[in-house]
Amino acid sequence: QVQLVESGGGSVQAGGSLRLSCALSGRTFTSYAMGWFRQVPGKESVFVAGISARGSYTNYADSVKGRFSISRDNAKNTAYLQMTNLKPEDTAVYVCAAKYSNSFLIYAGVSDYGSWGQGTQVTVSS
Repeated sequence: QVQLVESGGGSVQAGGSLRLSCALSGRTFTSYAMGWFRQVPGKESVFVAGISARGSYTNYADSVKGRFSISRDNAKNTAYLQMTNLKPEDTAVYVCAAKYSNSFLIYAGVSDYGSWGQGTQVTVSS
């Protein structure tokens, strides 16, 4: 069973940076594509960024392109989301997700992923 644990959230001022981490345990990390989603109260989860199982390919939501970067360290079984130039509209609970994959695909749909973390709060003040 896959377990995902996020860390790194917090409160920053607009223009600041944060790096989120997502540690996967219970299965072979390189067999999973990873994704980051964010959710605000009363709204559906929104795709932020995704990375293929071996890390060769990435994809981003238009709203974060050029500001966020997803990566993974397969030796540490951890995926990261580096967030820079944060804006108040980036405030949300950020959740990482894992999908079993033996391909180079990146997945952007909530229904694509079978395992989810508990989420970490990111608050950006103006």
